[in-house]
Formats: sequence, structure tokens, C-alpha cells
Amino acid sequence: MPGSRLKKALVTGIAGFIASETARQLMEAGVEVVGVDNMNAYYDPRLKRHRLDLLRKKFDFEFHQFDIEEASKTQSLFKKHKFDAVFNLAARAGVRYSLINPEIYFSANTMGTLQIVKAMVETGVPKMVLASTSSLYAGTPMPFLESAPVNEPISPYAASKKAAEVLSYTYHYHYKIDCTVVRYFTVYGPAGRPDMSIFRFIRWIDEGQPIQLYGDGNQSRDFTFVSDIAAGTIAASKPVGYEIVNLGGGKEPVTLNEVIGFIEKSLGKTAKIQYHPPQKADMAETQANIQKALKLFNWEPKVSLESGLSQSIEWYKNNLELARSISLEEGQS
Repeated sequence: MPGSRLKKALVTGIAGFIASETARQLMEAGVEVVGVDNMNAYYDPRLKRHRLDLLRKKFDFEFHQFDIEEASKTQSLFKKHKFDAVFNLAARAGVRYSLINPEIYFSANTMGTLQIVKAMVETGVPKMVLASTSSLYAGTPMPFLESAPVNEPISPYAASKKAAEVLSYTYHYHYKIDCTVVRYFTVYGPAGRPDMSIFRFIRWIDEGQPIQLYGDGNQSRDFTFVSDIAAGTIAASKPVGYEIVNLGGGKEPVTLNEVIGFIEKSLGKTAKIQYHPPQKADMAETQANIQKALKLFNWEPKVSLESGLSQSIEWYKNNLELARSISLEEGQS
């Protein structure tokens, strides 16, 4: 377990989809975890509380509810604890809503990262793993390579993540903070985000509601299961200096139509589809080159799309009351 070298770690955004799984794997490896989350209502907070409750049933950990961009609270937390590493996974996600309310994206994703690296410098924390996004690769050749120029972000969300990456490099250059930037590719799995396609497709097909599909369904994604992403995130805590690393499926991308077909077969139901024009801020396809992750961290995904979708559907069935009551509206605050 790469995280076993760690004794204590801060996980920001711990109630989030990826961060909660990362925290679980860290604590299973014996790492003491301190978690921070502002529990915002971008999507239904009941799902965030569900993830926290699952962690609390198995582990004892310290949790704080505040925004990491609040300098005084972030600094106080770092002064209270001696962290070996920070997994900075707190973020405002969602490409489309970032066009509506870009300010909160730069506040959380960029200014939040600034407060984290400042506190690291002040308290001598040596390592940060920073969550970033494949959305930065818009307009570059596939499969996406970390060396590709990513200077033309097509959403405020991507721009805010680019700013966080650059900021982390600045603090590495001046203060020798060791930083691995991990660019995630379409993460899915049990208790996934309700603003993402997998959660919505499962529920809409099960309930007989029309799938709201932007485009013709032939747009493709490099789907990556959440447990694989969390394992890669922890592996990225290895000292590297400063590196940007893709964490993705690494295989041929899968179309949304193929995903819909699998869910239909698994549920024994036929999807109704309502088509809409493609969203300008959405990428048509994504595919990761993951050779760098393999070389640096000996990481590659293990869970197949079929297995991952089956586990996602199983969670939905086992948590039917919650899953059906979760609001699918995004951008609540």
C-alpha cells in the first residue's frame, strides 16, 4: 500500500465522491485521516452525509466543516496537526454550472489551493496530491498526454483547475513543496455524483423517465472506477518533485450509447431518450495515456467497466429510497 508510509494525512472534500473513497483506503492502511468539507449544496448534501456515515461506521476520524479558502480556519487546522501529506480533493466540479457561476469555482478550486499551499509552507508539510481534470485537454490529440499544452480551457471549471495546477508549481519552485497533480478521467461508481451521467442514467431508466441526452450519445469517455482512482491518488503521494499524471481507464473510450445499453440490460428495462443539442463546454471524447502513472507509481486500473457499472447498479438497488429521493438538480449553491 503506497499510503502506508504516511502516518497522518489531511483529506479535503472528504464527503465528496472520490475523497471519501480515498479516505477509506487510507484508513484501511492505518493512516490517521483528518477530513475537511464545506458540505455545500451544489448537489444534494444527503448523498455527502451518506458517504460520511459509511466512513464513520468503520473508522474514527476527525472531521471539520468549513471552506478551505477560509485562511484562518485552514491555518489553525495545520497548526493543530502534523500532516505528512495533503490530499487536496476539495473542488467545485461540474463543467456546465461553471459557466453560470464561475466565481465559486475560482474561490474553491484556486483560492482554496492557495490557502492549502500557504499553510503547508508555514507548517512544513512536505507533500500535496492535487486533484485536477481531463477537461483541460480540450482540443489536444488523443490519447491525452500530460505533456500536451493545455492553454485553451473551454470552461471556467477547467480554467480554475489550470490555475490551481500552476499555483502549485509556483509553490514547488519557491518552497520545494512536493506535488503530484492527478488529472482524473470520468470517475464513476457506487454513491457517485448525481450530476454525472451514470447516476442519472441508472435512475432515469429504472423509473421510466426520459434520459436527458445532450448530443447523439456517440460522445465517448474514458470511464474510470472510483476505487481505482482512489488507489492511484494514494499512490501519487510518493515523492516526485512536481509531476502531472493522468489517472484514467487507459483503454478505448466508451460511448454513452454503450453505457445506456449495458444499464438497460442489467435493469431489464428500455431507456426512453430525449435528445438535446450538444453543450458547447462539453468535450466530444476523452482518452487517457496512463503510461506515466504506470512508470512512476506502478498504477493501472483493475476494475472493468462491466464490473464497475454492476457495482454502481447494485448500490442503487441497495439504497433505493435514498437514490430515488436525491435531487438531480445541480448548482444549488
